[in-house]
Amino acid sequence: MRVHADLIIAGFRRYSTYRQAMLAGMTTNVVFGLLRVAVLVAALKAANGEIADYDIAATNTYVWIGQGLLGFVLLWGPNELAERVRSGDVVVDLYRPWHLQSALLAQDVGRGGYAFLVRFAPPVLLGMLVFPFQFPERAVTWPLFLVSALIALVCSFGVRFLVEVSAFWLIDNRGLYGFWNVTSGLLCGLTVPIAFFPEWARDLLWLSPFPALLQAPIDVFLGHGSVVELLLYQLFWAAVILALGHLALRRAVRRVVVQGG
Repeated sequence: MRVHADLIIAGFRRYSTYRQAMLAGMTTNVVFGLLRVAVLVAALKAANGEIADYDIAATNTYVWIGQGLLGFVLLWGPNELAERVRSGDVVVDLYRPWHLQSALLAQDVGRGGYAFLVRFAPPVLLGMLVFPFQFPERAVTWPLFLVSALIALVCSFGVRFLVEVSAFWLIDNRGLYGFWNVTSGLLCGLTVPIAFFPEWARDLLWLSPFPALLQAPIDVFLGHGSVVELLLYQLFWAAVILALGHLALRRAVRRVVVQGG
């Protein structure tokens, strides 16, 4: 536990050094948030002000919470592990006295702590101050939302880890990585709320882990659906995804060949 605590701190410190990159990311989030608000509010007005339990205030809240979570859960990661696999540097990581998956998760939690301050809080505060905003009706929703957001970060890490570990088999996983980047926004509820989808598509998506990355914490904040069921849904998929990542890593290690040893 001491090692993982140190890795969390190290992850926070590492990303706190990239202040300009974080500022650029936050600015991008805000700009795209303004564009998304304009498009979705126009769609709502064309539909008499409400679509699938989303009025203007709920839609603004959905957009700004989503824009904040985007940098916090890191839906699109840097593909760093896959690059280390392709270069062979991953051997150094595997020699270290740690479990690679849990070590990287600890670092990602530290990164998320810093991202919460500079990528999540500013867009959400802007949405609260400038646009009609739907605040939770109960005070207990705030800590439950934070728990849901943390589980979403774990789920996001798990999916990214599986995409990156695929490099042990694919060598160059940029095709799969690009496919994830293109499709994840739609699957996770970033592009539009999953509630806007046809019923068959909604049911199919909620059987997958993807809404756990973004839509579920937003629903917890907005009070859409049962909070307990949403959290249990996230916990289930977090456990499944991490278990799959663990198994994939065990199989991947068998494929590592080090010249001379």
